[in-house]
Amino acid sequence: MGFFGGKESVPPPHPRKEPKIPLPLNTESILKVFNNCTDFETRTLYLAGDPEKRVDLFTVGGMVRMERAGDYVLRPLAQDERLRTLPLDQAIDQMLHGAIYNLGARVRTDMDQVVNDLIGGNCIFLFPGRREALSFSVGTEEKRSISPPENEPVVKGSRDAFVENLRTNTSLVRRHLKTHELKIAEEVVGRRSLTPVDILWVEGLTDSRLVEQVRTRVENIDIDALLSTGNLEEYIIDEINTPFPVVGVTERPDRFCAGLMEGRVGILAEGLPMGYLAPGTVGQFFSTPQDRSNNWMISSCLTLIRYLCVLLTLFLPALYIAAVVYHPEMIPVKLAISINSAKAGVPFPTSFEVLIMLLAFEILQEAGLRLPAPVGQTVSILGGLVVGTAAVEAKIVSPAVLIAVAVAGIAGYTVPNQDFAEALRLWRFLIAVGGSLA
Repeated sequence: MGFFGGKESVPPPHPRKEPKIPLPLNTESILKVFNNCTDFETRTLYLAGDPEKRVDLFTVGGMVRMERAGDYVLRPLAQDERLRTLPLDQAIDQMLHGAIYNLGARVRTDMDQVVNDLIGGNCIFLFPGRREALSFSVGTEEKRSISPPENEPVVKGSRDAFVENLRTNTSLVRRHLKTHELKIAEEVVGRRSLTPVDILWVEGLTDSRLVEQVRTRVENIDIDALLSTGNLEEYIIDEINTPFPVVGVTERPDRFCAGLMEGRVGILAEGLPMGYLAPGTVGQFFSTPQDRSNNWMISSCLTLIRYLCVLLTLFLPALYIAAVVYHPEMIPVKLAISINSAKAGVPFPTSFEVLIMLLAFEILQEAGLRLPAPVGQTVSILGGLVVGTAAVEAKIVSPAVLIAVAVAGIAGYTVPNQDFAEALRLWRFLIAVGGSLA
């Protein structure tokens, strides 16, 4: 049994192809790999203008920052007179150790490394007749700027959120946790997407068995491409046949770092503007970063209200059906008279009313989410006010049913975690169906 409550991960059913590109490292092989790629660029250069020292330059357009490549790589390559006088072996050694003004300089010996570096934004120098290439990091840093979180509003706290760039996200974590005990390990996921996935933990706080288990699960993910959150979530958890989340998800670095300081393992992936915290607990899904900023009494009361709202959103529609249809003696006399008088003229049974209103509520919510923000707000207002009022006046539903469904729906919005709230929406409907049948 693992830390997530199930069995250990099963290794991939078939091994990855190694090497992925079984070609010799030369110019012809690189041109063959990038055939029919419009953004692929190649150029022949001479070290310090010496035709005897020819070098082939390869880059992928859009991934390379041109001014960085020109100023820090091509300019010293053309102007450094030492490269003209030295033998080729010594000239290459000089390029690796300072003649090229670049922080990242590596020697590559196989095609897999060269192709991955090119796609990652490096420029590749290949010398005719030699079996190794030089790789210099000149990648562009274009990305979405750091902005306030959209799905987790901030009242008191930092106003930065994760973006799609992995290195930016790890830097945000480093700025919040300036400790050498913060460790980051990286795995590459996806046979074709080659998506970097970082695993973060605080050494000395996090159980080493948990870290190793998460690393094993991420390493064993065997898919073609990691492009969405589901590609990652379903492979690192034990139970996928449940609507409830078992790992925490946040777009806020401060909340992510708080989870790391609790001994959890964090996961960040390239292209996903959010972080995962494993394992997830019920209390984690009911807490917000503001709870740590408020007075303990206020935070405790707010947490208690959230738990009560979960009971309301789950059981209020089903309880209304059970009480009105099967157990009217549970309702106070005056309230029962009011409900019966309001229901006069409604042709449908109570259970059908509640289920129809629950379904209408979910449809309106889904429509508001899928439309642009201004239009979505308009649809929600029109659906809630106009359609609801018209349904009551037309005697399609009774006012008491409308109130019960509305209270249940609003109570569900108090849950801080959206994945947990969506699971409650599903179970609210199922419990209402059970209340009408049992």
